[in-house]
Amino acid sequence: MSNRQNSADVIIVGGGNAALTAAIAAATRGRRVRVLERAPKGLDGGNSYYTAGATRMVHNGLDDLLQLVEADDRHPSTVAPPYSAADYTADIVKVTNGRNDTELTRVLVEEIRPTMDWLHSLGMRYRLMYERQAYSRPDGTHLFWGGLHVGNVGGGVGLVETATAIAIKHGVRIEYGMEVTDLIVESGHVVGVRVRGEDGTETEEFAESVILGAGGFEANAEMRRTYLGEGWENAKVRGTPFNTGGLLEAALRIGAARGGDWHSCHSVQWDAFNPENESNRELTNRLTRQSYPLGIIVNKDGRRFLDEGEDFRNYTYAKYGKVILQQPDSTAWQIFDASLRPLLRSEEYDMPGISVTTADSIAELAAAIGVPVESLVMTVNEYNASIDTSIPLDHNVKDGRAARVEPPKSNWAAPLSTGPFYAYGVTCGITFTFGGLKSDIDGRVLDESGTPIPSLFVCGEMLGGLFSDNYPGGSGLAAGMVFGRRAGMIA
Repeated sequence: MSNRQNSADVIIVGGGNAALTAAIAAATRGRRVRVLERAPKGLDGGNSYYTAGATRMVHNGLDDLLQLVEADDRHPSTVAPPYSAADYTADIVKVTNGRNDTELTRVLVEEIRPTMDWLHSLGMRYRLMYERQAYSRPDGTHLFWGGLHVGNVGGGVGLVETATAIAIKHGVRIEYGMEVTDLIVESGHVVGVRVRGEDGTETEEFAESVILGAGGFEANAEMRRTYLGEGWENAKVRGTPFNTGGLLEAALRIGAARGGDWHSCHSVQWDAFNPENESNRELTNRLTRQSYPLGIIVNKDGRRFLDEGEDFRNYTYAKYGKVILQQPDSTAWQIFDASLRPLLRSEEYDMPGISVTTADSIAELAAAIGVPVESLVMTVNEYNASIDTSIPLDHNVKDGRAARVEPPKSNWAAPLSTGPFYAYGVTCGITFTFGGLKSDIDGRVLDESGTPIPSLFVCGEMLGGLFSDNYPGGSGLAAGMVFGRRAGMIA
């Protein structure tokens, strides 16, 4: 390799959760770290900025969690069942149908709690996510469900702000508007990156190691169509518009192997008609519509087409965006009645500019949203009549209160019988792509023979192998932290 003055010991490409965690890990080892963030200041933070900050972690119950989260008056009335390593592993295997990388999964599950404890010791702040992961019960207690309990104070915005402050405190140099266009290789080693600044100036920057944490290709319509399939170019981009896959392609050009499932992604039900429903930094994740397990979802023909109550929201929401995309006009409506409306997430269903239609009857609602009246009335009547109302309704557990129709609703079936009725228009919002680069458990990028490419590391959504078709809610941020830290500890 050439003998030259490096601008840093470690260059990290990207500015979200994984990249900043890697930067903090490297800096606390005494490394000179530069973070090159493509977005200009004010649009930084990657997809992490747009999240709720929810992080899936192993824990031993409420007393264990209280050592990590900030105080809340609801803690004495809270029930948070333990979430074991076996539970976490089983959930990943279940939702990916066993297509997860077993070693990456093992490391994620084993190291997420100590990684969060480490970040917490440096100043990261966490809380229990009552508004998203627990329902208040008649006795006044709060029961957490679905294995996901903890999130960042301030959500994704708070995560990015706090991680940035911690990184800067430890001497990390963060530069914005720096688009990394290619990797520099000498004698088989990655020795630096080619960069285009905001003014168009192109430079070469050198370091001992390069860590790629620049996200997937979800913001690139052409790549979505190529890898995910026809129609995916119409999906709405939930998060950053800067994740266009350029660094994935750059790594492949130098011989990196693909990792994981390049043909699937994380996608959700997303406000269909809000005029600012892409990359909205004010509303961020509030444009999701995640109370769907309470009601029913119909397409433009007025027909149901999925099991809204298949499982807890945490295990279905990231795959149902794809199902919406496959419906006519890639649009559907979530339907609720007046008895269910108070249970909907206020941060999502009471937000400014929400796409909602209200009517006093199902027939009037159908006419207002432009679906066949007879079809929607028949769908609702058949659904209502098929519910065994002798089974108590309990949203805190998989209650088995089913609607015996086709498709069935396996849990939480409640008749839609009390006006007014509400219809929320939803489409597909893409979050991140599951395919990435193949690596070992320390984030070393591997070539097609399984040999590490010297001095090149990967973390975050660029790391492929953990997820396929679906993922357990909160495991994306968890993986970014764990594998960002591991890469930063050895780069």
